[in-house]
This record gives sequence, structure tokens and C-alpha cells, in this order.
Amino acid sequence: MPASSLEPLHQESTPSIIARKIRTAIGNGEFEPGTQLGEADLAGRLGVSRGPLREAMQRLTQEGLLISIRNRGLFVVEPTPADISDIYLTRTAVERGAALKIIELDRTGSEAGAELLAIVEKMAALGPGSDPAELSLIDLSFHEAMVRWASSKRLTRIHRTLVTETRMCLVALEQAEYSLQHRVDEHRHIAEAILAGDVPALHRALAEHMDSAIAQLLEPLADGAGTD
Repeated sequence: MPASSLEPLHQESTPSIIARKIRTAIGNGEFEPGTQLGEADLAGRLGVSRGPLREAMQRLTQEGLLISIRNRGLFVVEPTPADISDIYLTRTAVERGAALKIIELDRTGSEAGAELLAIVEKMAALGPGSDPAELSLIDLSFHEAMVRWASSKRLTRIHRTLVTETRMCLVALEQAEYSLQHRVDEHRHIAEAILAGDVPALHRALAEHMDSAIAQLLEPLADGAGTD
């Protein structure tokens, strides 16, 4: 018997919409790390009541994007070096799982690999001296696409928070120095491994990319510590 086309509708709740909007604002740098978020101000700007706003902010606190300080209020978290390392450790686990699922679903990862390579070419086309913000957006779109192709709601949900935290790292560190050619090569190696269904190459390419990103992000903090 064919499945009914009259399945229940799933409407996004108001707190979910509010949380998504605040999460996006944090990721875009509108609310920088350490910024205090006031209920009255946010409720007015979003045109919502405080009830769903509080629920949304509680969700973001549970995700680790906000921190509640007693008698002071809610603040956007400020990533520490340990946080940055942990974010990338978790991203590696999630993205490796997604990439392996792509290969499992399609041993050659043809469609996914083709889209990922197209994103790599878009990145390469920016050229030297390109806008760092635009480059980071394309970079992150590569990883978001990879997770999307795994068709896992839970991996996608977890990765969404990790991408926001990654954007926070870049904002906090005022854009790490990261050679365009290295970024292009690293992403191309990941895409080619998925396209070929080469699991060992995938592990190597993903580990090398994440290790390189961590080093680039932590270097400015190490330099700053050395000047104190």
C-alpha cells in the first residue's frame, strides 16, 4: 500500500526560530564573544515576548553558545584555546562520520564528491587577496554540504552548533592567517577521497585539514601569550 501523502505537518516552534536567529547572529559576529545579551533589547528587536525568548536562550546555553553568570546575566561565550581544540576534535568526529556514511551510501561518493569539488573550485576562484569573510563562508559551506549529504538529522543538528562555534573562533581571533592554496588543496583532497570512496585517504585528508586549522587558530593566541 503506498504511503499516505497526508502526513502530519511539522511546524517550527517560535523558540526554535528565535534560537536560530540568535545563533546566526552569533555566527556572523553581530554578537561578538563576551557580549551580554539583554532580554528586553532582544525581545524588542525580534518582536517577541520574553517567554519564548527565554526558552530559546536556554537552548543556546545548553548548546554552549551562551553562558549564564549569576547576578550578571547571559553572555556569548569566549572560546579558549582548549575550547578551540575541542571544537575541532568534535568536528572531526562528526565530519568523518558523515563522510563515511556518504561512501557507504554510494561507494564512489559521486554526487557528493562532485558538489564538494565545485565548492573547492569556487574557493580557488577567489584568488589571493580575497575577502577573508567570503573565503570562510565558502570554506564552511563545504563542510556543511558534506554533512548534509550524509542525510542524518542528528549529525546535521550537532554540526550546526559546531559551525557557529567555528565562526566565533574566527571572529575572536580576527581571522587567522591561512594560505588560500593550502585551504584549497586540503579541501580538494577531502572531496577527491569521497569521490573515490577511498577511506584511508579520507582519514588522512580530514585529519591533516583539521590539524592545520587548529594550528592556524591557536598561533595568534600563543604569540599573544609570549608578549606578556
